[in-house]
Amino acid sequence: MKFAFSSNGFLRHSLKDTIRILADIGYQGIEIMADVPHAYPTQLSAAGRKQIRAALREHRMEISNVNAFMHHADGDTYHPSWIEKDAGERKRRVEYTLNCIDLARDLGARTISTEPGGPLDGITREEGFRFFREGLAAVEERARKKRVRILIEPEPGLLIENSRQFLELFRLLDPEVFGLNFDIGHFFCVGEDPQALIPKMKSMIGHFHLEDIAASRIHHHLMPGEGAIDLPAVLEAVRGIAFEGYVTVELYTYVDNAVEAARDAFRYLRKVIS
Repeated sequence: MKFAFSSNGFLRHSLKDTIRILADIGYQGIEIMADVPHAYPTQLSAAGRKQIRAALREHRMEISNVNAFMHHADGDTYHPSWIEKDAGERKRRVEYTLNCIDLARDLGARTISTEPGGPLDGITREEGFRFFREGLAAVEERARKKRVRILIEPEPGLLIENSRQFLELFRLLDPEVFGLNFDIGHFFCVGEDPQALIPKMKSMIGHFHLEDIAASRIHHHLMPGEGAIDLPAVLEAVRGIAFEGYVTVELYTYVDNAVEAARDAFRYLRKVIS
């Protein structure tokens, strides 16, 4: 099983330093945040992309995934979303995603993850579903051409937050181009059992996010082992489907002590899979 750590937990560090730190801890991969301050595509020059590739080679690190979910460079965590009421804002999400596909190709990443539509702000679920489908159609050909798979990440409170809603959408998509970013904590938050879902959705899964969640099921990422999810059982389910990609620890909630969090999470994971 291959473990990575998401750079969105290292906002106080440069991407180059983050790669070095995670490699020193023992991670095999890094999820690169396609946003400030790390790798916002339109602010990252050809020379900057070359430096990232060089740092990865130097430290023998792979990219587990390009996180194309957040948009803090000129928006926030969710906005502009795929389902804004304003067509111009929806277009900005499409353009950002196209740039992230190109970035992933440039850096040698096989997948990008994206938000599951976005918040239903003043629109119906039917409108949101239609807007999301239109947006995905607008990026599909670029992803196919670049051989980068777009992974949709269900999240509590957004258009698609559970497995049923994901499957409703996925049956309309090309599985060679689109897939699932399986966030273990997110499914737990909406009352589903990640361990049971993994074998059912194995053909769709391109990448995992891992964090723990409290028994309250409130969406707040906790250190592995400090919440209510049976993570050893979940990881055994990942092993059971012979998954060849990465399980990426996502602890953006620990930005003030990112190095310690990454180190402690790695120790926990090595202990439970030994």
